Amino acid sequence: MSGCGDCDGCDLLHPPAAMKAEYVVALAGNANVGKSATFNQLTGVDQDIGNWPGKTVERAEGILQHRGRRIRVIDLPGIYSINALSTEEQVSREFIAHDRPDVVVNVTDASALERNLFFTLQLIELESPLVIALNQMDLAARKGISIDTKKLSTLLGVPVVQTIAIQGKGILELSDAIVGATLSRPRPRVVRYGKEVEERIARVQALLPADPGGYPPRWTAIKLLEGDTDTVWEIRKRAPDAMAAATESGRELEKIHGEPAATVLSAERYHAAEELVAGVMEIHSPEQNDASLTEQIDRIALHPVMGYLLLALILGGLLAWTFIIGAWISAFLITILSAIAPVEPLITGSISEIVFNGAWTGLVAALTLIIPYVIPFYLILACIEDSGFLTRFSLMLDKGMHRMGLHGKAIIPLVLGFGCTVPACLSCRIIENPKQKLLAAFLVTLVPCSARTIVILGVVAVFVNIWWALALYLLDFILIVVLGRLAFRALPGESVGMIMEMPDYHLPHLSGVIGQTWNRTRSLIGIVLPAYIVGSIAITAAYAAGLLEPINTVLYPITVLLLGLPAVTGVVFVFGIIRKEMTILALAAIFGTTVFSAVLTPVQLIVFALVTLLYAPCISTILALAKEFGWKAALSITALETGLAIALGAVVFHVLGPFL
Repeated sequence: MSGCGDCDGCDLLHPPAAMKAEYVVALAGNANVGKSATFNQLTGVDQDIGNWPGKTVERAEGILQHRGRRIRVIDLPGIYSINALSTEEQVSREFIAHDRPDVVVNVTDASALERNLFFTLQLIELESPLVIALNQMDLAARKGISIDTKKLSTLLGVPVVQTIAIQGKGILELSDAIVGATLSRPRPRVVRYGKEVEERIARVQALLPADPGGYPPRWTAIKLLEGDTDTVWEIRKRAPDAMAAATESGRELEKIHGEPAATVLSAERYHAAEELVAGVMEIHSPEQNDASLTEQIDRIALHPVMGYLLLALILGGLLAWTFIIGAWISAFLITILSAIAPVEPLITGSISEIVFNGAWTGLVAALTLIIPYVIPFYLILACIEDSGFLTRFSLMLDKGMHRMGLHGKAIIPLVLGFGCTVPACLSCRIIENPKQKLLAAFLVTLVPCSARTIVILGVVAVFVNIWWALALYLLDFILIVVLGRLAFRALPGESVGMIMEMPDYHLPHLSGVIGQTWNRTRSLIGIVLPAYIVGSIAITAAYAAGLLEPINTVLYPITVLLLGLPAVTGVVFVFGIIRKEMTILALAAIFGTTVFSAVLTPVQLIVFALVTLLYAPCISTILALAKEFGWKAALSITALETGLAIALGAVVFHVLGPFL
């Protein structure tokens, strides 16, 4: 971020007393300069779209929360001047001059800077606190254009920031500049025009009252010389002498230049813009303008087609690890560990045998989750994050995440959820906004983790067919989107956009990747290992003591009457609270067979897998939710998902029952 000459770099060191509860920032600029993309990057999710009062012109506003400041961003209509010749120009002029936003952000097209500075000079005439965003710097670079941002900032007296809004580049710097400007309120330096023009501006300005119609005196004098209808109407009543001087001065300018005064003033602005550009811009041939490695990679990573293909390949690789390699390693570990002692959740015998087998089952469940799934997942994620790709992928998915009330950062916990819900819930802490953080955690608990995948594949894909298994996945994804929208509207609080720095690409640092992986795994082990071991001991001992048998009776109206399942599945679902694939182990132990099609009908298999997919998260996930959000939120999510699972399971059973 470049500083302005009037505020020592527009740093953020301002007295707390200067802070307000909410600041207002207006985005102003020509059409097609990337103003809407800038607005979307700043405000993200929480946007209101309507019309300006009494006008048919669309009004868009949203909230930016950055560096502890709450900023309401107003996206003004795209215009080329503020002469109030159109409704859009009138709306923008009145808002800037009369509503007086704390800062006006002038979004410009860096590849056509001279043309855009014509509008900038009009904003300078309005004397509003100003920040200039030089957008579309990538397009300027492709044209061989380089701009001395610091020099332009010095010449104009306001912060100037380079951005590529559609790629999210420079948005962090722009947000910092906005925060600094809301407090320092940098006033632009007066840009002087030709001598004969300045003399007549000064002559008219000297006859104006201190606050002529709510506009700055210099701006009013210029508008009078141009013959602006609204200004003439206002000043004729309040300062007839100034009006007479303006009329005479306008005739003099017309006589000198042979053109109307309004044309002369426009020509002066274009000439001033031309001089500014000549002092800050250099043009090279495209061959001399070599792109950096980061820019070259971004041409693919942020491309609207190639970028999504690259994202699909990387996410596909993560999922392939989860479903294929991770599953194979997990099965291999279970085989080895089963040779040491049987992994059996349903036992009879002495208390010591019950405790040992319960602890062993829980330990095996934890090891076969952490070693094949979590550690490799964290390693790959750390490499993607450290290389600089993760911020690009978050940006690519930002727009899609908005449909669920989230922003692009939420892709990290959602992807982690395919491996294990526990680290996915813990990773929600990267989302700063409390509402979006809780919403992300809720949706993460609906993502089909590796344990749920085992149930879907081991029950439905094997004993019904693969298409019904895929249908369950599709239903789950639809639920995530629909419930995300509903929860976004129901949860209190506001959501904010994503402000992320776009780092350069580099090879991941081995020590950093290993350290980050260990730190994340260590925090996970502290939750998962005790939860699995203690939970497995408690539930296995309770079953062996016959304490769980009444559960089948209590749940009979749900399992049998609503879901159409055998009564014994009530206690099976209790074992699923330890870890979801333990429902398969318990089912096999109770029925004495792993050929589930011999004891359950196809519709029962589908309902069983659907309920297992959606009902209460496993005990370690519940503990993770409680740690991050408190027990009220954890139990509320558990109750909501359990109710949803029962309702959908009942619907599926009664709809599909006659056909399967």
